Amino acid sequence: MPRAATHARRRPWIQDGGHGVQRLGHDVSEIGRSAKSYCEHTARTQPTLSDIVVTLVEMGFNVETLPAYAKRSQRMVITAPPVTNQPVTPKALTAGQNKPHPSHIPGHFPEFPDPHTYIKTPTYREPVSDYQILREKAASQRRDVERALTRFMAKTGETQSLFKDDVSTFPLIAARPFTIPYLTALLPSELEMQQMEETDSSEQDDQTDTENLPLHMSTDDSGAEKENASVLQQNASLSGSRNGEESLIDNPYLRPVKKPKIRRKK
Repeated sequence: MPRAATHARRRPWIQDGGHGVQRLGHDVSEIGRSAKSYCEHTARTQPTLSDIVVTLVEMGFNVETLPAYAKRSQRMVITAPPVTNQPVTPKALTAGQNKPHPSHIPGHFPEFPDPHTYIKTPTYREPVSDYQILREKAASQRRDVERALTRFMAKTGETQSLFKDDVSTFPLIAARPFTIPYLTALLPSELEMQQMEETDSSEQDDQTDTENLPLHMSTDDSGAEKENASVLQQNASLSGSRNGEESLIDNPYLRPVKKPKIRRKK
């Protein structure tokens, strides 16, 4: 019995239109085995198209129908699998620099672990040197101090409330009116120190001016010193009377108005 007839008799599922995965696998393996044997028979190692065509003819297939079958309109095309990006493996967290192997340890041995695992390494936080962060931190600290001070003053001193029903809801530091309201603006507390500085500077200037200026300028300076001394005495008496009338609490919100220091031009 010829070989083609034998294969045709063994493949009734192809002629009848049946389906059989096992038989299909058997035929595919038979095609490969026969093509390999034809290839080795011609002293070659890789099968070619001619070897496969001879194998199909020997198995009873009609090779001329293969191009039409390959160009059919309703064929299913198997697309290439989508290329997936390989996940990036994160680098191992390292602390410090690994020490190399000494001369007596072969190079194929694994590397030393991180130094912090077997060597004592002190850890500390670097000081913050950013200007913006320092300014924000200083502003927040100042705000907290002022808020704590106002709360302390509200708890210890006299308070006023915006609401008549509940006094403890929003307490405010009670304002103490002065007997002479305009006196604080006219005679601030820094006036004495300012005048003392002016008198000291004027004395130094007088010593230098007496060497170059005429004698009548020294008389004018002495008159100005007398006026300053009289003003100091008046300020001392007024400040003493004011301190006797009321005792002020050292509160930044109750401090008198500060005027800028004006240096007298010579």
